[in-house]
Amino acid sequence: MKKSGAALVRFALEQLGIRRTFGIPGVHTTEIYDELNRSETITPTLVAHECGGAFMADAASRTGAEIGTLLIVPAAGVTHAASGIGEAGIDGIPMLIISGGIHSASGHRYQLHEMDQHTLLKPITKGTWRVTSHRDIIPTLYRAYEIATTGEPGPVFVEVPYNISNFLGDVDDMPSWQPPQAPPLPDQAMIEAAAQALAVARRPGIFAGWGAVDAQEALIELAEHLDAPVSTTLQGLSAFPGNHPLHTGMGMGHYAVPAATNAFAQVDCLLAIGTRFSEIPTGSYGITPPANLIHVDINPEVFSANYPARHTLEGDARAIVPALLAAVKAIKADASDTGIRAQIARDKAAYRKEWRDHDSGDRVNPELFFSQLRQILDDDAIVVADDGNHTFLTAELMPILGARNYMSPSDFNAMGYCVPGIIGAKLANPDRQVVGIVGDGALLMTGMELVTAVRERLGVVLFVFNDGELSQISQAQQIPYNQKTCSVLGAVDYEAFARAFGVAYVALSGNGEITDSVKLALEKAGGGVPVLVDVRIDYSKPTRFTKGVVKTNLGRMAGRDKVRVVGRALWRKVRP
Repeated sequence: MKKSGAALVRFALEQLGIRRTFGIPGVHTTEIYDELNRSETITPTLVAHECGGAFMADAASRTGAEIGTLLIVPAAGVTHAASGIGEAGIDGIPMLIISGGIHSASGHRYQLHEMDQHTLLKPITKGTWRVTSHRDIIPTLYRAYEIATTGEPGPVFVEVPYNISNFLGDVDDMPSWQPPQAPPLPDQAMIEAAAQALAVARRPGIFAGWGAVDAQEALIELAEHLDAPVSTTLQGLSAFPGNHPLHTGMGMGHYAVPAATNAFAQVDCLLAIGTRFSEIPTGSYGITPPANLIHVDINPEVFSANYPARHTLEGDARAIVPALLAAVKAIKADASDTGIRAQIARDKAAYRKEWRDHDSGDRVNPELFFSQLRQILDDDAIVVADDGNHTFLTAELMPILGARNYMSPSDFNAMGYCVPGIIGAKLANPDRQVVGIVGDGALLMTGMELVTAVRERLGVVLFVFNDGELSQISQAQQIPYNQKTCSVLGAVDYEAFARAFGVAYVALSGNGEITDSVKLALEKAGGGVPVLVDVRIDYSKPTRFTKGVVKTNLGRMAGRDKVRVVGRALWRKVRP
């Protein structure tokens, strides 16, 4: 039969259950956009910039509602989107990227948008393909989707040349999509050995990353049976309920909140699930896990990469955690009671009081903001943070109550994630509250995507932490240098900024306005209008994470370097 490549792309995406694409059409993709515009199940969504589109696709995937899909022009569209693709690639988020391509049979060189896209994307994707015939389109997209969603998830890229997408060609059939079978569990003996280590441990602990996010029910039961404190990574904040009495917070070393630092100080067996032990969740590698480390992950390459594991279980936590729970209960029928819950509660209360007692002057106290926001939001609200000081304030002070209810850029750490992130999350979950926490510096990177939110009539709320600085960096500069180089922003009129896009505006200037301002913003958003809340935040008190990482990095310096840094800091405080 004769079919255009664009029609074959549409058929494959409909078979895969793709609901939405993000991107900007160009001369190489107009035919595909025309096909998708006629689809009854797929909505092509215009974005302001491909970088924002990639962050939207990433966020849609992180919510679990669908796989984020990009449809972009070659070359510039790909380089613009690379930050969002890289974020998904390092964080293990599935994404399907389709781009146009130059005419593959023209015989001419130096065509518009001609470049080797595959070499560029190789380090940040699980695989790339360039379609060479009409017969390749459907099986290639099926194969790419399978790779994106199995094993450790990640982004995949398919290039469809202009002459194949726009012109007719021969195909033998149009096969339907057949999902792959689930991978087998690890050997039962390995599960039982790990269970034995947990069952006999005096003080077991659990460290949960993003890979544990879909195993929450079994993880809660396992933690309760062992009476084990549970810490999470930054990316895995929603892997365990923040209001559970065994939840301690992010991390476990001296960079973590006191509840986590103290609860994990005596842990003699650590179960780590779905984490790579990368730099941010370990506080710049500032932890020392016990020798009895059990590591569960879908990617075997992470085992013993940074910390040696005694037991390794390769596979999906959704299957392994229930199996581990059953094995632990077979060995240890009665639940433990270590008294750790009371200690965690005391430490959390003391830390909240420490923040509340901090004098924020005429600015907004972060603990008061997050505690009141938590009380007002629905339990299943999706919270999206960007990269910056506000990220770690959110991690330390905002309990996340449900699986996949929190997301932020993590190991790739790309600023500009939040604004497009709330758009992608809301489009994928239109019936849930979606709020964003963004620093003013990150807002300036991708804030133009608010025009997308307005066009799509998305009732999202964006809390802008406005202090006029790139605060995470400026704080890191202030300690050793007593100065802030290139980290002070220009003044921005955020009310005028919001008005320019047709976004509702709410000012939040002091602690007494928090509850009323949050409720007003959510009420406005309920009418399908994006809302920008200008929060005059107080950043004068550093987070435990910031202080802990500075201490860790200073501690590992050579003696002469340490003396130079400390000496310079003291000298500049005396003589600025």
